[in-house]
Amino acid sequence: MRFILSLITWYHGETLGTRLMTRFRGAKVGEDELGNIYYRNRDDSRRWVIYSGEPEASKVPAEWHGWLHHTFDENPAENPLPHKAWEKTHHDNLTGTALAYVPAGSIRREDPAERRDYEAWQPE
Repeated sequence: MRFILSLITWYHGETLGTRLMTRFRGAKVGEDELGNIYYRNRDDSRRWVIYSGEPEASKVPAEWHGWLHHTFDENPAENPLPHKAWEKTHHDNLTGTALAYVPAGSIRREDPAERRDYEAWQPE
């Protein structure tokens, strides 16, 4: 079913064009810890990713994002970037989900804060 959906839509995985380009012109460069597979063409003018699961751009780690956009010449599979002790591990974008950050006082919170510094205007 996924193959049929990929023929007519882009959001169910790679499209037919991407699948053919990857098969005939792509050279596998590496894979990240999330299962995404990275490719390039022969002259390294194009770089792309085939996502594992749902195509979500926030699933690309920072080092691979830099490689995809030609910021780094060496791919992170062969020459990984050094990580600092204070760096957090990569996680998906949670915007629009139940786990999204909601600040205090937001109307989206289950327990909105009571505001005492605001007085609603009433016409006389």
